[in-house]
Amino acid sequence: MRARRRCERYWLAGQRALATLLLLAGPGCDAGGSGAAAVSRNDPAAAAQRAPAPERPVVLFLGDSLSAGYGLPAEEAFPALVQERIDGAGHDYRVVNAGVSGDTSAGGRRRIDWLLRQPIAVLVLELGANDMLRGQDLGALRENLRAIVDKTRAAHPDVRIVVAGMRAPGNLGRAYVEGFEATFRELARETGAALIPFLLEGVAADPDLNQADGIHPTAAGHRIVADTVWRTLGPIL
Repeated sequence: MRARRRCERYWLAGQRALATLLLLAGPGCDAGGSGAAAVSRNDPAAAAQRAPAPERPVVLFLGDSLSAGYGLPAEEAFPALVQERIDGAGHDYRVVNAGVSGDTSAGGRRRIDWLLRQPIAVLVLELGANDMLRGQDLGALRENLRAIVDKTRAAHPDVRIVVAGMRAPGNLGRAYVEGFEATFRELARETGAALIPFLLEGVAADPDLNQADGIHPTAAGHRIVADTVWRTLGPIL
């Protein structure tokens, strides 16, 4: 009972403080902000200045550790370098790096719904390398990548898609290697997407351009990857 009376006193004090603020603010102001609304109606220029700026269209990189820039600061990963090229070209796009180290096509498929809440203009689909490294079924890879494209187009009908192709090492067997590489070409052809034939062109297997693990590019390697991406993405933008 005592606690209830104390809460009531706090509530009454708060109401008195609110009434005082409204009196000091002068006529035309109330707790719901109708004073600001009145000013907006009377002064369209002021209302326009207060209106939130429209959100810039997004270039979304949905990928794995390559997009995430594993082992490097975020600003040295190739998506950040692509943002620099976008800005330098005077384009009004915002890069969103949705790269997650270790992610597979199935992981990207699970994540895409949440990402689609943004105003996506271009999707750069960079997934599949971890599927390959784990020897996962190519049919499932194709299904997951196609589902990501379909979901993106359903949410954003005017979106442009860029598919980043990958290659597999020969020790996985000829059938798997050829089927894996064909997955990206066929996806691009079937969906009308632009294709980057091999994301790591000029970087893969070069010890000077890769970290000690021999898989993830160095900062210099990422600069080459950014150039490779830009050759396809730049004309689209």
